[in-house]
Amino acid sequence: MARRTPSINTNNLTAVQIMEIDACTRCGECVDWCPTYDAKDKPAGLAPRDKIKRWKSFMDRSYGLRAKLFGPKEVSDNEIQEFSDDLYNCTTCGVCGTVCEAGINTVELWESIRANLVKRGNGPYGKQNMFPKLIKEYRNPYMKDQKDRLLWIPDDVEIAEKADVLYFAGCTAGFNQQVLGVCTARVMNKLNVPFMLLGEEEWCCCSALIRTGQPHIDDVPKVSAIHNVEAIEAAGVKTVMFACAGCYRVATIDWPRLIGRKPRFKIVHIADILADHIKQGKIKWEGSLNNQIITYHDPCHLGRHCGVYETPRIVLENLPGAKFVEMDRIRAEQRCCGAGGGVKAGIPDLAVGISSTRINDAQAVNADIMSSTCPFCRRNLGDGRDNVYGVTGTDFDLRDNPENEMQVEDMIVLVAELMGLSTKIKSQMEEE
Repeated sequence: MARRTPSINTNNLTAVQIMEIDACTRCGECVDWCPTYDAKDKPAGLAPRDKIKRWKSFMDRSYGLRAKLFGPKEVSDNEIQEFSDDLYNCTTCGVCGTVCEAGINTVELWESIRANLVKRGNGPYGKQNMFPKLIKEYRNPYMKDQKDRLLWIPDDVEIAEKADVLYFAGCTAGFNQQVLGVCTARVMNKLNVPFMLLGEEEWCCCSALIRTGQPHIDDVPKVSAIHNVEAIEAAGVKTVMFACAGCYRVATIDWPRLIGRKPRFKIVHIADILADHIKQGKIKWEGSLNNQIITYHDPCHLGRHCGVYETPRIVLENLPGAKFVEMDRIRAEQRCCGAGGGVKAGIPDLAVGISSTRINDAQAVNADIMSSTCPFCRRNLGDGRDNVYGVTGTDFDLRDNPENEMQVEDMIVLVAELMGLSTKIKSQMEEE
């Protein structure tokens, strides 16, 4: 009689990750820090420890000693699908790995298991399954025409044809939150830092595909990475600047893996450039926050994933008239905004639940302004603020409503305003 085929396999899991699954001590430290576990009223299935324990049980039933002797024991489709649903109720923020006593790299582990499940047919979750098709067809997730990549640029912004610096704007700043792209460009112009753009040659960084376990589908992330890196290198620039934490993370960590080498250019975040100019006294401020309390939310992709903590704080601490305060959970231990890992697209109620808790953190320090350096943090923290305060009508493609009790705004927009620059996007200027 033929032996049963194992219900799961080890595809996408490295030897180290298989050892990590066995290395979990079940200490529960991760449980105390998980933002999705808290936001969902602490169901056992969402705890990082429980996810590892359950996957280990699947592995043992499929490949353990008993399975070797008597054949694999079935893991039901319902069990696997329930596990998959719980695994996708996770922003892959990585705080569980930060506090892990066994040193398990949980971000990499969750993404590898997600890819394994997608191949099996148990993922992704909700609207996340549209990401590969949209990005492959449109080269962005918003179904916009690539020819419109530069439509956000107002007449007052100067873009160089050749420069040492290239601004990788990203899909969200270019299409959906154009105030971020406009403010970044105007600030760079004011600082006399020439920069160029890829325009139609800029393709989506594919962060959402990688985070949701879909990098293998038509190799879209790899194709995009090769295209973007080759286009940037062909432009002959020395430095590529990002103002989006997700794009920055992909360029720093994922692009080298996908293309099999280190790109031949330096990667910086806009906060790095601003902090350097502040240290050299090169920024002339023309406005003031008038003693408002401002706090900073570390984006997971910029902070915990890539280690950029100091330069955004240098910028915010030096904003004229600002009283900078820190929240309780910051830096490597910060609480996620709730948008990452495909959660904003797939499970929007969970995303708002997590961001509402983060807004409570800001309330605890009496913040007038909560700032970050990521378009997804900006959007989801704003949604959380609206939920907590019961307000509506915020338009995140424009400027946040100054009448809100707590403003949620990206660092680059605040910098532009305080440098005396307009934050109006092109469509607003045309209407006037």
